[in-house]
Amino acid sequence: MANLIYSMLVSLDGYVEEADGSFGWAEPDEQVFTFINELERSVGTSLYGRRLYETMAPWETDPALGASSAHMAAFADIWKAADKIVYSRTLSQPSTARTRIEREFDPDQVRELKAAASQDLTVGGPELAAHALRAGLVDEIHQFVAPIVVGGGKPFLPTGVRVGLELLDERRFDNGMVFLRYRTRA
Repeated sequence: MANLIYSMLVSLDGYVEEADGSFGWAEPDEQVFTFINELERSVGTSLYGRRLYETMAPWETDPALGASSAHMAAFADIWKAADKIVYSRTLSQPSTARTRIEREFDPDQVRELKAAASQDLTVGGPELAAHALRAGLVDEIHQFVAPIVVGGGKPFLPTGVRVGLELLDERRFDNGMVFLRYRTRA
């Protein structure tokens, strides 16, 4: 059975974006990007909410994005190779290949995906991840903690959910970012 991994870049005070929706402070440098690429190579399917999907789609739809450097080109290739499931009530059709739309998050469907998958799955976006965490579906949490305090915005983790964690790995990068990898405990 594959793992479902929740992974995002987050401020030191626990936000994935500021109150105005900005997250430019989370842009990884080459060292962090290369590390992310190595992690993403094991992913076969990514689960997205509409907003994060629309943020990520340019990795396929804008060739200039991947053409800017070798590590960005590698990420674009990895992203295009993965299957994508977008949970949205408003998106009528996907703008990328290997993408399907689901109207509702169904925990049983995700359990079946995990059981049948030969590669890991990721869940992206804190709102969708909250559903997966509440359903007990998340196996690992990967946090890339940026050296910044933003003072508010969209939190990385939902309130009202208690999940025990076991630290599996950590890594410090030259730009001050820290990677934390946790396994969830039942």
